[in-house]
Amino acid sequence: MRGVVMYKAGDVRVEEREDPKIIEPTDAIVKLTATCICGSDLWPYRGVEPADHQVMGHEYVGVVEEVGSAVRNVKPGDFVVGSFVISDNTCEICQAGFTSKCVHAEFVSQTIGTQAEKARIPHADGTLVATPGQPDPELIPALLAASDVLGTGWFAAVAAQAGPGKTVAVVGDGAVGLMAVLAAKQLGAERVIAMSRHPERQKLARYYGATDIVEERGEAGIAKIKELTNGLGAHSVIEAVGTQESFMQAVGATRGGGHLGYVGLNYDVTIPGIELFFAGIHTLGGPAPVRHFLPELIQLIWNRTIDPGKVFDLTLPLDQAAEGYKAMDERRATKVLLTL
Repeated sequence: MRGVVMYKAGDVRVEEREDPKIIEPTDAIVKLTATCICGSDLWPYRGVEPADHQVMGHEYVGVVEEVGSAVRNVKPGDFVVGSFVISDNTCEICQAGFTSKCVHAEFVSQTIGTQAEKARIPHADGTLVATPGQPDPELIPALLAASDVLGTGWFAAVAAQAGPGKTVAVVGDGAVGLMAVLAAKQLGAERVIAMSRHPERQKLARYYGATDIVEERGEAGIAKIKELTNGLGAHSVIEAVGTQESFMQAVGATRGGGHLGYVGLNYDVTIPGIELFFAGIHTLGGPAPVRHFLPELIQLIWNRTIDPGKVFDLTLPLDQAAEGYKAMDERRATKVLLTL
């Protein structure tokens, strides 16, 4: 099969890889229909984390081709959406809603790589969710978004306790930030402030429910949020970037007693303990437990209640994955869908 391999920073290739096979009785083989490039894939692409012939990709939808003898919840022919973290969905931590911290948790990108034609998914019963039927083609991008960015944005909004009567500020206008705007609106937030300097992303943020746009960053961004909230700060703040500036901006924009949900990939972020101590806020974040939310998100998509698929603004065939990485790195694309 064809699959994406990152040889080193900036060097992405599509090459022949061995077809996956059932190894454990809990495995499933999925013939992928679509996959995509994540903002987190840019960390190794930019050399922030190491890459040495690394298989790539962790977002995926497709049709089950084969299952192990112990798989009960999905069967060959099912169209499935999978989380970017493997989970059994039965352990105590999974049952508490934190499937990304499952006792069997494994990041799909590290050993499996779904920027490919097929993938072996361990713990298939706990990781994959079948759709109600075979989806119409126009639903595929939206279902693919549920595999990571929609689920991550949704978790961030839940972690920040976005809801009726709340003002929500979203720091970051990438795919996850835009999905957090969508989630905050769906959860009933009264006001959703998107922090963005990018005109096209601002337009999409408004489509997804943003009531206000703030272009300022850092201390100026904090001041603007406070100006819009009677000097108090937002009830709920979502951090969806993962830099020192964005995290501290999110902390500063949260009112005393408010909630901060952080899902940006925080390499090299140092949190000053004294500032967090005196902020007096609730914090929750980390790798999103996407599997926990998948049944609900799939139904919302299936019913055409939400359309997260609009977050994809560039579609390329798998063979052009290198161009997709380059486009996202240069911010010419928010999120790239790869067709198979």
